[in-house]
Amino acid sequence: MANKTAIVNARVEEDVKAKAESILSRMGIPASVGINMFYHQIIYCNGLPFTPKVPRTMPSIGNLTTEDFNSRMAEGLSDAKAGRGKTLDDAFNQLLGDLPAGDTENE
Repeated sequence: MANKTAIVNARVEEDVKAKAESILSRMGIPASVGINMFYHQIIYCNGLPFTPKVPRTMPSIGNLTTEDFNSRMAEGLSDAKAGRGKTLDDAFNQLLGDLPAGDTENE
């Protein structure tokens, strides 16, 4: 005996829909099956199957080219090999000092 089906109408941003459907397509999954899987996960988890949150913002480094990135990585490696660097504790303390208050909790 087949289960009855229902129609779901939802407004989704065009680019989000296109990107999601492209990924599902590459996986061989029709959009309707992906949505059905999502609904099953909501039931299984008794809520959303992920924790929604706003990601921390990362400092902007501009449009870093591959060449710039590779140059910076080579410079860092050279510094590390030459002993020019920070201890783990010093680096960690600097990172903590750069965070706004309240952002030091584990996520």
